Amino acid sequence: MFSIVLIGLSLSMDALAVSISSGISIRNLRPFHALRASFFFGLFQFIMPVAGWYLGQTFTAYIAAYDHWIAFGLLAFIGGKMLKEALEPKKTAPPEGGGPEKTKTDIRSLGTLFTLALATSIDALAIGLSFSILSRDIWGPAALIGGITFAVCLTGFEFGRRIGLVFGKWAQSVGGLVLIGIGLKIVLEHLLTA
Repeated sequence: MFSIVLIGLSLSMDALAVSISSGISIRNLRPFHALRASFFFGLFQFIMPVAGWYLGQTFTAYIAAYDHWIAFGLLAFIGGKMLKEALEPKKTAPPEGGGPEKTKTDIRSLGTLFTLALATSIDALAIGLSFSILSRDIWGPAALIGGITFAVCLTGFEFGRRIGLVFGKWAQSVGGLVLIGIGLKIVLEHLLTA
């Protein structure tokens, strides 16, 4: 049980970094959006080990060969968009309809949220694959991993929001760099352990 908690905390670190950077860069992030994003991150951290467990040994070589590149590509793309948006001059006119402006890297967008949840949970496939190889049950550990990720992300959004209130406008650049850094970390860890 303790080892599953450690695995859950470890797997949630990428999603935590995304949560903090989103909390920093999105002004007036509503609790609903933080809750929904935390749910997405937790759900994907639950689904991916289960999917990996069902894939089993047959596809291990194929997934292990490309998972880090897929995660890096998705995170670098989103992080690059965040940097681009941070460097573009802000529009002075309010968005149509008078609501808050959504950017292409805003977790309030379901498409962006889906991409980030997928990118930060790809590593969890390997956990499911290893559980399959060891003939261990996956449902309980996957639920625990998902729950831990949910709780960690909620905390990350609040922490990021408080930092964003203090540091202001340049925070979105930091958020983009964080996502790119996470992608690089995933690739480097894979290459150095291969």
